[in-house]
Amino acid sequence: MCIRDRHKTYSKGTERLIVDYKGWKICPLVCYDLRFPVWARNTEDYDLLLYVANWPKKRTSAWDALLKARAIENMSYCVGVNRVGLDGNDHQYSGHSAVYDVLGEQISTNDFENEFIETVSLTKEHIVATRGHLKFLQDRDRFQLE
Repeated sequence: MCIRDRHKTYSKGTERLIVDYKGWKICPLVCYDLRFPVWARNTEDYDLLLYVANWPKKRTSAWDALLKARAIENMSYCVGVNRVGLDGNDHQYSGHSAVYDVLGEQISTNDFENEFIETVSLTKEHIVATRGHLKFLQDRDRFQLE
């Protein structure tokens, strides 16, 4: 599907989903959401942002920078899972799947351009300790999304 035709298949969401899984609060989003930090804003004290993506290779630099930024500004783990290969419209995808911690440190390794499976251990203690020491989330302004 051409990016210009997305509106024919998809419509914007009307609410944010937070999944509680084994004591972790997870906020799943799609690649387009990555460009809109207000939509990912950590107002529910979630632990993990999870972006599933078809992010093209020619915009990989933005993908890397935005994933890191979402982790830092929301003091949460941020996971970006992106496809690799060539799609039916001749768009190339380079993966760059990554995991960032609450301070924006990448804690995953990448095998760019290839499919891979990686296991990364995340700890709630890291989130609690960092949020307890750096209380940035307590200073966020309280506005509502319409």
